Order: sequence, then C-alpha cells, then structure tokens
Amino acid sequence: MTKKLLFPLLVATLVCSGFTLAEARQSRSRPQNKPKVTQPVQSKWRLFTAPDNRFTVLMPGNPKRVTQNQKTFMGEINLEMFVGKPANQDVAYVVAFNDFPDSYGQLANTQELLNNARDMALKTTQSNLISQRDIRSSNGHPGKEIEYMNGVGKITRNRMFFAEGRLYQVMVITTKAQQKFLTKSIQGYLNSFNVVLKK
Repeated sequence: MTKKLLFPLLVATLVCSGFTLAEARQSRSRPQNKPKVTQPVQSKWRLFTAPDNRFTVLMPGNPKRVTQNQKTFMGEINLEMFVGKPANQDVAYVVAFNDFPDSYGQLANTQELLNNARDMALKTTQSNLISQRDIRSSNGHPGKEIEYMNGVGKITRNRMFFAEGRLYQVMVITTKAQQKFLTKSIQGYLNSFNVVLKK
C-alpha cells in the first residue's frame, strides 16, 4: 500500500490517538497525591445509533460528536468521532470512523490496512502493545483487537473493523487502576458494537 493511499488512514488514526494524547497530558498535569481510586458510580447506558444509521453501540449517556474534514488527493475525507465519558470515571468510550472512496475501498488489502492502523496507533501514542488478535464483526467483517499502554499508564483497547469502504475504531481508554472496576462495562461496550450493512 502506498503512502498516498495510507494518508486518510493515518489522519483517522491521528485524530483518534489525539484524544488519547490529550488524556495523557491531563494525567501528567494532575497533582502527584492522587485520590484513591474507588469503584465508579453506575452510568445509564443507552443504545446509540450513528446519524447515518451505519452502526449501533451501547454508550454511557449521549456521546459528544467531533467531525473533521481532511482534503486529500482522493478528495475530501470526513472523519467522525463519538466520545462518551461517564461522570466521576477516568474512562472514555470512543467510536471513530472514516470513509474511503469506493475505488480505494475495493482495492484495499484489509489485513494490511488493519496492521497499518495498529502500527500508527502505537507510534502516535508512544505506546507498547500488550496484546492483539484477529476478530470479525457480528456480521462477518474482518477486524483486529489490540490493547496497548502509553508512558503515563493509559490503557487502550481498540477494536478496528473495515466494512464497506469504512474503517471503524471502537476504543476504551482508561487507567490500569480504573480498568479493574470496569471489566464488565468495557466488554459489554466492545461487544455491543454492530456494523449495519448498507441497503
């Protein structure tokens, strides 16, 4: 895959990892005498349907929507991100995606695209890979699940899927201390993500 073809993928990964970096900066700026981590308060989870009806996922409340347009040699690429942050919890639930032009989507090698997305996520967040495995969406689209930790202890679990010319990244970003209280919520969130096929 050429660097030109990778550009939109890199931009999408940078947008997603930019959120992770912002989270890391916030962690660094907190005072050293951190309060003791306690079990989080229960959030009200709701089924969220994307505005274009192309995916559904359980989210803690109404997610914040962030949209960004990037001009590329293939034309304008629209990046979208939905972020849910429950109150009083050091965790973010994120779904990000970008669409590729039809011609690219048909030519793309899915495994290569997913591997490049993994490598960019690790590089841009300066993280170490903890684990990875190949997965499939509930309706059979190829994907990859990775878990990685950055230098300030933020752990990200990221499920990536490539479906119908779109790269989805479904992420949970939290701390090691908070993660042990959120095992069921994290698994439930990741498992609830569904790609809705175009009609």
